[in-house]
Amino acid sequence: MKLVTVQNEQNVSAGVLRGERVLLLNYPTLLELLQDPAGMTSARQALESSEQGLALDTVTLLAPIPAPPTLRDFYAFEQHVKSARARRGAGMIPAWYEIPTFYFSNTSEIYGPRQPVPYPSGSQELDFELEIACVVGRAGKDIPVDDAANYIAGYTIMNDWSARDFQRLDMQLNLGPGKGKDFATSIGPWLVTPDELVARRTGEGASERYDMTMLARVDGQEISRGNFQQIYYSFPRLIAYASRNVRLRPGDIIGSGTVGSGCLLELSSTVHPWLQRGETIELEIDGIGILRNKIV
Repeated sequence: MKLVTVQNEQNVSAGVLRGERVLLLNYPTLLELLQDPAGMTSARQALESSEQGLALDTVTLLAPIPAPPTLRDFYAFEQHVKSARARRGAGMIPAWYEIPTFYFSNTSEIYGPRQPVPYPSGSQELDFELEIACVVGRAGKDIPVDDAANYIAGYTIMNDWSARDFQRLDMQLNLGPGKGKDFATSIGPWLVTPDELVARRTGEGASERYDMTMLARVDGQEISRGNFQQIYYSFPRLIAYASRNVRLRPGDIIGSGTVGSGCLLELSSTVHPWLQRGETIELEIDGIGILRNKIV
């Protein structure tokens, strides 16, 4: 299933896609649907009904989870870590291979597909980050890695916008990234349930991965390409680690971190300079769709 949160005139509602039509569900957003143990069943029943729904182009897509309980962003692609550190003249951190580290991002600045993203005031070095994210579908604590895939409600695209000049100051204090990250995160266009992606799966259990091309465009020009299956720490491993000693809740978002070459920080300035107002960033992942935002 492809699950959405949409606005129709002044009303906001969860929904499920059938082709190019949206079947509205009796939940304010996907968060409330996931919090209800019967929510996914309700969505599947709607798909099987004769309801016609609304044309997709007549509603406004919002972020699938407009106000997630938490947002953890990991650092799970080895190529990104190596490349970003090499640009600073630094080698790989051995400890990176010991734990899948993450930071908490700001859940009050979530942007949906096609929603304009404000350029962060005071920054001169705005960057995108091409990521895939999963949404937790049920509560759990100390989740075993072999069972963690069963906690994934679905996958979506995430743009972890980054002010690199702010971030450099944050990281000098060994506590961050802080203001380098908390001004905007884009998520969308919808949540794709794992059963929709079975044909792309390349691993099982703790090693679950998917063969899904990930690419980024600026004003229609492709500048980055990677693949979800290149991830070093699988999502089941990320979930197991995130749930150690703490309770994950429905609607919590787990970001993968940037795919290799999936940001300007890793690329030469001849590929593209720092982002500017007026540019449109498109992140596309096979099997999911396109997340598009214009910088204003």
